[in-house]
Amino acid sequence: MSLSRRKTLALIGGGSILAASGAAAYAVTRRPQTALKPWSVAGTYAEPRMRALSYAILAPNPHNRQPWQVDLRKEGEVTLRVDTERLLPHTDPFGRQIVIGLGCFLELMTLAAAEQGYGVDLDLFPDGEDPDGLDHRRVAVARFFEGAGTPEPDLFGQVMHRRSLKEPFDTDRPVDQATLDAVLSVATRTTVAGSVAADDIAALRVLSHEALRIEIETPHTYKESVDLFRIGRREVDANPDGIDFSGPMFEAMALTGTFSREAALAQDSLAYEGGLKAVFANADTAMGHLWQITPTNTRVDQIAAGRDWLRLNLATTRAGLGLQPLSQALQEYPEMAGLYAEVHDRLAPAGGTVQMFARIGYGPDIAQSPRWGLESKIVHA
Repeated sequence: MSLSRRKTLALIGGGSILAASGAAAYAVTRRPQTALKPWSVAGTYAEPRMRALSYAILAPNPHNRQPWQVDLRKEGEVTLRVDTERLLPHTDPFGRQIVIGLGCFLELMTLAAAEQGYGVDLDLFPDGEDPDGLDHRRVAVARFFEGAGTPEPDLFGQVMHRRSLKEPFDTDRPVDQATLDAVLSVATRTTVAGSVAADDIAALRVLSHEALRIEIETPHTYKESVDLFRIGRREVDANPDGIDFSGPMFEAMALTGTFSREAALAQDSLAYEGGLKAVFANADTAMGHLWQITPTNTRVDQIAAGRDWLRLNLATTRAGLGLQPLSQALQEYPEMAGLYAEVHDRLAPAGGTVQMFARIGYGPDIAQSPRWGLESKIVHA
């Protein structure tokens, strides 16, 4: 689940917030500090693998869990494993979405390496794969080769501007088919499609809305998200992952007790009602949709989906479009089974697995997402 910060504030706070003064005013206006540093140091490392990885850690990933661990002990190689402490067992019981996030990481690493003149050869799941869960086996061994990369500056140039836009879109500004076609053309490993037709937009808005309702009204899946709320700059700096609620208004709401994890879980609270309306406002303002399909659903397919997803996100950024995943209807837990079947019947009638589904449109500029520093993701044993 992705909550719209601006809309949530307006709905919970009733459009007003008490003015702060003195030390409180200072605290309210402070932004996270260390949580955003990885964005400013990306690309500053001299060692080729470290330089590529400093960009890779900025890749999109589910609930911003940043589930990557890398081992650099073998010269010229990066070994990638999943951090099994960062899984989403309720909304992503088989780890499919986590693996897609790892694919995003690998693609961004590969694009960054190519900008330095390095090619990357990926050996995926060399120790085998388990379709039912993730463990400490290697996800990939990446071997760097100097002089073998093919730079893609049009895409790589968007890396620092890329976002997952979790705000309502401008419903007075349609997306034209040519723009969507240009975005879809960057995918190289999966079948991608999309629509900006009015009938499709209307139907997929309804489907997305219902999927969000199910996820939020299912206690164990909703709590998984709420447990990952980071409220205020101190929490964000201390744990720069999960769902970020920082900025002046959230700081003030945290100080006054208006917004907390406990309030968000209470179905009779303004925080709960406001959050529900906020996520619906996102789904209900979609101005088009795109999706990815793989013929099967192996771990290698999921990596491929992630690699293409990163490319699609960079292409939407290049086009000035906002992109937000709407993965709820693709989640494989019992309460979502009916909508899972419906979305597959609609988007993949010939068969296969819909790996990603998203809304597109034009929206506001938003801040960077918090990140753990690269050094914290390097393992030595």
